[in-house]
Amino acid sequence: MIDAPRGGEPLVIRTARPTEAEDVAALMVRARSTYYPDGMPDADADWPARWREAIERPGSRVLCAVRDGRLIGVASFRTPEGAPAETVKLFQFHVDPGHWRTGVGTALHTACMERWRADGRRTAVLEVHAGNRRAQAFYAARGWTADQDVPADPGDHHLVLRRTVAVE
Repeated sequence: MIDAPRGGEPLVIRTARPTEAEDVAALMVRARSTYYPDGMPDADADWPARWREAIERPGSRVLCAVRDGRLIGVASFRTPEGAPAETVKLFQFHVDPGHWRTGVGTALHTACMERWRADGRRTAVLEVHAGNRRAQAFYAARGWTADQDVPADPGDHHLVLRRTVAVE
């Protein structure tokens, strides 16, 4: 939990519930719309169903950040198919744009790292949109670097980042 700004409730990081899939999907669309100015890929997808599936998928974890009863951040991760068990992939990480630079992303990232350490993960990977400089700076400030095993091609829309997870 982190302190609340100006008298609100503290931020709570917890596991997302299947009944929250619609709220999670709406938050994701708001966040992704900021770096897809020409329209989000798969805009017609049934995002609530996809999020419900992610929340319910065995071996997957979806954490959410909640303040004052509102979902304001979400992170989804699991071991990618074919990867070693000590590797985790951060598939989705979103903070509601109205809550950027308030500590929500940092708290959510810290919660992910704590979970990964507790699960014995050693390596974390993610893909970030090549045009999303704000997200790239956020990850760089938290120790993520370009994955040398997956060099970016000039036409790629995403960069692959990697981070060591220090196991205690």
